[in-house]
Amino acid sequence: MTLAVVRSRGLSGMFAPEVTVEAHLANGLPSFTVVGLPDIEVKEARERVRAAIQNAKFEFPMRRITVNLAPADLPKESGRFDLPIALAILAASDQLTARMLDRYEFAGELSLSGELRPVRGTLAMTYAVSKAATDIKPPRGFVLPVDNADEASLVAGMSIYAARSLQEVVEHLEADAGNAQATRMHPHMATVRMTPPTYPDFFDVRGQKGAKRALEVAAAGGHSVLMVGPPGTGKTMLAQRFPSILPPMTTDEALESAAVLSLVGQFAPQRWATRMFRAPHHTASAVALVGGGSNPLPGEISLAHHGVLFLDELPEFDRRVLEVMREPLESGRITVARAARHVDFPARFQLIAAMNPCPCGYFGHRTMTCRCTPEMVARYQDRISGPLLDRIDMRVEVGSLSEDELMDMPDGEPTRYIVDRVMRAHDRAMARQGKANDELQSGEIERVCKPEGPVKQLMHAASVRLGWSARAYHRVLKVSRTIADLDGADELGTGHVAEAIQYRRSLRET
Repeated sequence: MTLAVVRSRGLSGMFAPEVTVEAHLANGLPSFTVVGLPDIEVKEARERVRAAIQNAKFEFPMRRITVNLAPADLPKESGRFDLPIALAILAASDQLTARMLDRYEFAGELSLSGELRPVRGTLAMTYAVSKAATDIKPPRGFVLPVDNADEASLVAGMSIYAARSLQEVVEHLEADAGNAQATRMHPHMATVRMTPPTYPDFFDVRGQKGAKRALEVAAAGGHSVLMVGPPGTGKTMLAQRFPSILPPMTTDEALESAAVLSLVGQFAPQRWATRMFRAPHHTASAVALVGGGSNPLPGEISLAHHGVLFLDELPEFDRRVLEVMREPLESGRITVARAARHVDFPARFQLIAAMNPCPCGYFGHRTMTCRCTPEMVARYQDRISGPLLDRIDMRVEVGSLSEDELMDMPDGEPTRYIVDRVMRAHDRAMARQGKANDELQSGEIERVCKPEGPVKQLMHAASVRLGWSARAYHRVLKVSRTIADLDGADELGTGHVAEAIQYRRSLRET
């Protein structure tokens, strides 16, 4: 046999298209060529595969070897193709029974000794395989390095085989082919003990009743929040505790979040179903925030998928960096466009932002004197563009507390009580429309949040006086609907709408 075919998976954003690894042996001077748009890491597989085959006690064929990675127009990157390339060469040189290869897909980087090393993106790959399983009959097993097996086995319905070396994979395939002398691997069972996520508790936060209420509304409806206040008032402390009051992740949400983290090697099975809290520094670039690179990888907004993106010192971010968030705030996705291809990443995150009211931080402070002129205050606040500010649902003031007030106040309300209220409101929304209130589209808003009578009059008066855009009008309605859900009300009341209107205050009112 001079031709062998092995199945593997590439990565293109969140998609993991099937890659066919074909190895052909021909007469002629010994050579080893890899074609099919490989990058540097894949081209270097030639030396790793050669040494791994020899050190695993197999014979490396001294012939003209051509390895094709199909489809040819899909860029191939990373060392995940080492294992399938080695198996294809062994099968083409009749050192491995080839008929069992089509039952599996393979991925793994080889060391020079033939040991298998972990690769990134295994959860994204297995998640994609599970989605395509209905198209492949019978479903294929997936052979991976043992260090990736726990992560990959989180995908239900997948047969994962954990291997430590090239030799172990060959033994398994030979046992499948009926060789009684060979040893078969058993499907891997996850060995990681799943523990409930742990977050900081709101019990630690004294005072700031208005800010806590706003965050409770945001958690119940999936809304974005901008907190404005002087330094040291607890904005970061509140934001860090926000994930603790979000509804628990569903299995699909946990898988999607884990798959994105797997693309950059940041997922650990111990963090399963934990909502991410991403807090990039204000010097972050646009690529760091939304993703990109020659081989596009997800940025902070995608790594915060189904979690929280916290932007502290919001006006200090480069304005062009902030502007790239406008589309994902609306659509929940980001498309990274390159000359050769377009890559989609999910980005359904909750934005929590914080800022000072002015450059010195003390504009409107009760005791400290602001040294900024009105022009400086306006220029500082105008660093956040109107279109971006229009997409932030709620703006809340986080005022300063005196030392006496802080010491005399009781401890904050524990998270468990807040999350109970959030869950009841969230469940009402899910039972009514199957999604969070923030995800309602225009037609659904008219049906679910339609104002009537005095509520309609109040909305109209506020819209005219404050000069709202159509987007702002709809966002106030969605926040009103969440406040009504927290109250257990079926219809919007003037109190619900009045509270939502307060959250649309302009920055200079703080």
